[in-house]
Amino acid sequence: MSATITQKLQSLGITLPEAAAPAANYLPYVISGNMLHVSGQLPTESGKLIAEGRLGDTVSLEDGVRAARACAVNIIAQANAALGGDLGRVRRIIKINGFVASTPDFTSQHLVINGASDLFAEVFGEAGRHARAAVGMASLPLNAAVEIDAVLEIA
Repeated sequence: MSATITQKLQSLGITLPEAAAPAANYLPYVISGNMLHVSGQLPTESGKLIAEGRLGDTVSLEDGVRAARACAVNIIAQANAALGGDLGRVRRIIKINGFVASTPDFTSQHLVINGASDLFAEVFGEAGRHARAAVGMASLPLNAAVEIDAVLEIA
């Protein structure tokens, strides 16, 4: 892992978890050329969901933001696994898709997904700024409140 990225993670109090194994018939990531596609990551810490339910109902905005940040940590962990521990190979976070389990009247999905966007910018600097989508969903796997996938450019 790049020393600079390691230092940034440490300064943020983040220890990368082991990359999660897929929960169904898919790959956790795919590398094609210089693009790394990371499958949707749920908001887990120590292998357990930290936010279950829907925003606008049982999950607060603050907990949703924390969940999105946890998804981003798990995306970085998958990238670390895909790149053999060398996050210095990440050239840019290209795009993230943020899915927020929410009630029909909840309209702050964009604020929830800022939890991930902010973390990517903190860790990768300008290379962490990305295009994105933030959409509401009726439900997500395992009753997770948030799920995020990502596309990264790598060296």
